[in-house]
Amino acid sequence: MERRSFLGALGAAPAVTARPQPASSSRLPRKVVVGTVMQGFWVEHPGVTRRLAELCAIVDDMQAAAKRKYGRGVDLAILSECVVTGEAGPGSRLRAVPLRGEFSDAFGAKARELGCYIVAPTYLREPDDSISNAAVLFGRKGEVAGIYRKVHLVVPPGTREFENGCRPGGEVPVFDCDFGKLGIQICYDMEFDYGWDELARQGAELVAFPTQSPQTSHPASRAMRGRYYIVSSTWRSNATVFEPTGKIPAQVLPPGRILVHELDLSYAILPWTANLKNGEALRAKFGDKVGYRYYHEEDCGIFWSNDPHMTVAEMAKSVGAPEAEAFLDYVRGVYRGARVTGYR
Repeated sequence: MERRSFLGALGAAPAVTARPQPASSSRLPRKVVVGTVMQGFWVEHPGVTRRLAELCAIVDDMQAAAKRKYGRGVDLAILSECVVTGEAGPGSRLRAVPLRGEFSDAFGAKARELGCYIVAPTYLREPDDSISNAAVLFGRKGEVAGIYRKVHLVVPPGTREFENGCRPGGEVPVFDCDFGKLGIQICYDMEFDYGWDELARQGAELVAFPTQSPQTSHPASRAMRGRYYIVSSTWRSNATVFEPTGKIPAQVLPPGRILVHELDLSYAILPWTANLKNGEALRAKFGDKVGYRYYHEEDCGIFWSNDPHMTVAEMAKSVGAPEAEAFLDYVRGVYRGARVTGYR
């Protein structure tokens, strides 16, 4: 194989994680419309009842935007960190809500009405009266489909205390949704490998990232390393979709607020090869039945099938385009056989 192709495959490869090799390319298309929001909540808290109404209205806005853009509603709506309860101001008591009651009634009804999943972040009062910084996942029928409790709580400088007296979560679950495997991380989790690597190990395909920090470089690296999509929902600056390539295909910036984006969880990452022709070979053969974004500066692209009866893996194979992960496995085998340093 030509040196350029070899280097392109290396450039498309993530850092080594405990993740099993993804098989998404060999599955038929799985289109997911994701909605997210960028909106600050540095205002006096209006009370839980009114705040829940405001947040459900934001989900309605996502739904309307998705129908205008794609002709159908959102599959997953992601809200920002602790938006239900807000933060504790200086000298004030942290506001928290129990799972059952007004909180679950409001989001359960909205998820059921729209037929979508909702990630609803809040300070959650637990049955033992402790508090978690949590994101509750509501399913399409309004049920509580799962809860992620933030593991990496902020530690104020010079203290040994966790943010607002919260208790850190003890698990990093992956939720089996009807469209694929969903993970959740919250804000300060971004700074630590554990949760992201654990999601990759469990095969997460899409990670919801409610946060107050609008950073983009770090999430891009996490998406590339974990080979999953990441969608941030923030209080300021941007809300962003990150591809498994580490690239940004969609982003909302001020004065925008709502972002909806369709992605396909059955994708292939293809490195440069002469016969791929930067994706043109697939487009010439399959027309609009294939979709892709090719990045010349990265010598690779992300590809997906728009044909409900054909996988993107079959398309790539038909033009002799190897997938990045499969080719890297082959190269590692060569290294092991030659006892290259680090592969002996």
